[in-house]
Amino acid sequence: MTKDPSKKKHIVVIGGGTGTFTVLSGLKKYPVTLSAIISMADDGGSTGLLREEFGMLPAGDVRRALVALSPQEDEFLARLFTYRFKEGGMNGHSFGNLILTALERTTGSFEKAIEKAAELLDVHDNNVIPVTLSDVRLFAELENGSVIQGERNIDIPKHDGTLKISRVWLEPKARANIKAVRAIKRADLIVIGPGDLYTSIIPNLLVAGVQKALLETKARKVYVMNLMTKLGETHGFVAQDFLHTLEGYLEPGFFDAVLVNMARPQEHILKKYRKEQAYLVDNYFERTKPGYSRTYKLIKAPFIRSGELVRHDIKKLAETIYKLSEKARW
Repeated sequence: MTKDPSKKKHIVVIGGGTGTFTVLSGLKKYPVTLSAIISMADDGGSTGLLREEFGMLPAGDVRRALVALSPQEDEFLARLFTYRFKEGGMNGHSFGNLILTALERTTGSFEKAIEKAAELLDVHDNNVIPVTLSDVRLFAELENGSVIQGERNIDIPKHDGTLKISRVWLEPKARANIKAVRAIKRADLIVIGPGDLYTSIIPNLLVAGVQKALLETKARKVYVMNLMTKLGETHGFVAQDFLHTLEGYLEPGFFDAVLVNMARPQEHILKKYRKEQAYLVDNYFERTKPGYSRTYKLIKAPFIRSGELVRHDIKKLAETIYKLSEKARW
């Protein structure tokens, strides 16, 4: 069936955390329909406390995606969703997480809680979709055979941080959210990343039905390369390592385009990150053999915004992704 060219392009963004927030914040300015598929393995901070106390599914990344898609992102209600207590018995809790918890308890469904929160934040044409509604935990096996349980322990390594991750998995096995599968099937463009590789992106790919839909989709697939490496998760990774690791959970040649930053922040900014053993990603890609062309389009641009924190430039990133969605040929 041929798609109606007059309809808005449907872009699916897969991930979690700050990277997904950035992509959604930029793309919502364009005439596209957005679906955010969010990893559901987080067990740290406010989210972790609510999981332990109420059996709540991970709310933090869902909340952030809703705020990112809200046309009132800078208005009072959206700022209320992002407010975090810094004292007393509520210390560390995000008020938005508490709202989602209360909505889940009153509606009896996490999906209905998301729908009600979307109404409050005036998110109507776009969707935030948990990749699974199963209560899962993330596990990682390191190259020495030891196992780490819980996203928070992988994100903040409970070892020397230089041991590489051999594999990650979810327990129990996750059942795919049918809404996530449907979104992938009707997508025109799928964006994966940026985000923490093993704790924000790959957990989505561990859900069997989602992985199957991604491998079968005819949509174009774009990977947004991380800006920084991270102690524990991606210590010592160059750009090629990020790409090959993701392809290992999907298939070689999965992506049609890879977006790579070519700008370099000022040295005093990088020096602060080096103290935490975080480094700018080395944009190394293997040279292709004579007569062989890459299966993906490598798009190099200065994607870093100015400032003391190394972050993607929201406008530049969104503009590049939108142009890719509109092009008939790459």
